[in-house]
Amino acid sequence: MTILLSTLNARYSHASLGLRYLQANMGDLRDATQLHEFVIGAKTTDIVEKLLAHRASSGTTIVGFGVYIWNIEETTKVVAMLKRVAPDIVIVLGGPEVSYESAEQQIVQLADYLVTGWGDVTLPQLCRQILHGPKPLMKVHVGVQPPMADIALPYSLYSDHDIAHRTLYVEASRGCPFKCEFCLSALDKTAWPFALEDFLAEMEALHARGARLFKFVDRTFNLNVKTSLKILQFFLDKLAANPDDPVFAHFELVPDHLPDALKESIAKFPPGALQFEIGIQSFNPEVQALVSRKQNNEKAAENIRWLMQESQAHLHVDLIAGLPGEGVESFARGFDRLVALQPHEIQFGILKRLRGTPIIRHTEPFGLIFDPHPPYTILATNHIDFPTMQRLQRFSRYWDLVANSGRFAHTLPILLGETPFASFMAFSDWLYGKTDATHRIALDRLAGLVGQWLRLQGMTETEVNAVLSTDYAGKPAKQADVQQLVAKKEADNLVAPKRQARHLAH
Repeated sequence: MTILLSTLNARYSHASLGLRYLQANMGDLRDATQLHEFVIGAKTTDIVEKLLAHRASSGTTIVGFGVYIWNIEETTKVVAMLKRVAPDIVIVLGGPEVSYESAEQQIVQLADYLVTGWGDVTLPQLCRQILHGPKPLMKVHVGVQPPMADIALPYSLYSDHDIAHRTLYVEASRGCPFKCEFCLSALDKTAWPFALEDFLAEMEALHARGARLFKFVDRTFNLNVKTSLKILQFFLDKLAANPDDPVFAHFELVPDHLPDALKESIAKFPPGALQFEIGIQSFNPEVQALVSRKQNNEKAAENIRWLMQESQAHLHVDLIAGLPGEGVESFARGFDRLVALQPHEIQFGILKRLRGTPIIRHTEPFGLIFDPHPPYTILATNHIDFPTMQRLQRFSRYWDLVANSGRFAHTLPILLGETPFASFMAFSDWLYGKTDATHRIALDRLAGLVGQWLRLQGMTETEVNAVLSTDYAGKPAKQADVQQLVAKKEADNLVAPKRQARHLAH
């Protein structure tokens, strides 16, 4: 017998935490269980061939797939082909994309079994029944949520290659107490912590093996301040003991909950060691109430301002366009307010209808129209029509290329002026008119187009060349200078990813 656990990751650098949890909790079936990760964009035939190369020589082969919003379409093709060329293989699905509204999904119809929700306990039980009987009568198996202490931690299953070349995802807790209706965590009752000492012991073991980049997937890292302080102290101790061998940690932060004790700890971290992802989503209180998001906007803004002024943490702050009840003018006010706080990156997101999320209840009252295909992006609302939503989509893409990339740090403030949203929207509309593209715009061409736009706004050739030459995307000599600076910071034991390094370079 053989059990193959597989998924298609968004990038090779992403190592699947979910698969490793499943393998760690297979119990007596663990030795028969193998992990096989692929990347979206790989040929379906290649994936199928590689999986079949590991099928059992006799007896039963079970293939389990982790299905997510980013891989549902390609995983469906893989499952369809597997069933066509090897119909005897038993296929089990799991993951957030197939845990809700599953009956209508082609991939579920193709598969033999489905585990919804938590799979740590339910998948091993299902596999035992498939392999040893009695054969399961039901196709859909609702995942049992065990006590947290009963879940085996998976971190020893990160290989030495993973540690050397990939982002390591870790979690000190699961779930979320908040009810934001655009998020699957809205369905959780609370957040469930793992035993902290056990978790930190696993982090110690990872660090001893060479792990230096840790990405926490906890939805509410700073919900329990005592726990947060102990985790931060773990990393501070590593930095103090080995200042020439630093670590980098990424956390999701609740924006309006930053007590003094946490600030004191955060302020101790050096540049390039700490990143916070902060969800603002909207500054409009009425929109926040509609989607059940509780947030003290004044406190959130105050905390972002403090983090930018008093800490060395890299800030990645999220806004969502297309929420029910919010038009372009309201979103623009929130965007301008966030720009004024000067976080390193503003993630301009477009609302998506994740399966199972309560946001669907607003469909009729607010005229929400979603793309029926993954990732189910909002196409229009009764506040934002389709053409305008398309403009916002392009704004989002160009903002990532120009602002978040860190390549135009000196040029960006000039580009934005006193009205950041309106100015960048005008630039975005013009840029699309010139290129008819939002992807595959070469950096040199993009820099040239930025310069052309600035000249159209009244800047002289000398002024444009002067500002662009100070940026990463400027003249070749200057570009090389900044590349060397980023390389030097990396050589100086900076663990932070390259985009964060560019922000530090400025």
